[in-house]
Amino acid sequence: MRVLLLTTGLLALNGCAGLPDPDPTQAWIDLAPPRDTQLQALKVDAKGAEDPRYFQVQPGSHELILRYQFAVAPGNIGGDAEEPLWRDCRLNVKFAGFNAGQRYQVRAGNIGFHPWARLYDEQHTLLGKAQPAGCQRS
Repeated sequence: MRVLLLTTGLLALNGCAGLPDPDPTQAWIDLAPPRDTQLQALKVDAKGAEDPRYFQVQPGSHELILRYQFAVAPGNIGGDAEEPLWRDCRLNVKFAGFNAGQRYQVRAGNIGFHPWARLYDEQHTLLGKAQPAGCQRS
């Protein structure tokens, strides 16, 4: 699993140079996962995201559906666990005020088994918190 995440991370870094220019008539949402995790754009308003590295949406209200993969440290699992437990989670972020030409950022993390994600604007103002939509082992 570590090799998969490392390979995916390296491919994502390679792909950053290939991101398109933001459309000034839409809002752009960057994804900021912590180190050694993966955060992907899955859907916008139940429609598949065009690219898993970011969201680009029309102004207005939208629901963003994210995939967040992370490891739970052995110390947070209990028992005799020696290896981390990988989790694959879905998170939903709703926001009614996306503006054209603005950049936003979704930051994600976890506390033990529990994932979280938050939406921020360019001034780092918290705009919304994700609702968990289910997790499974990966």
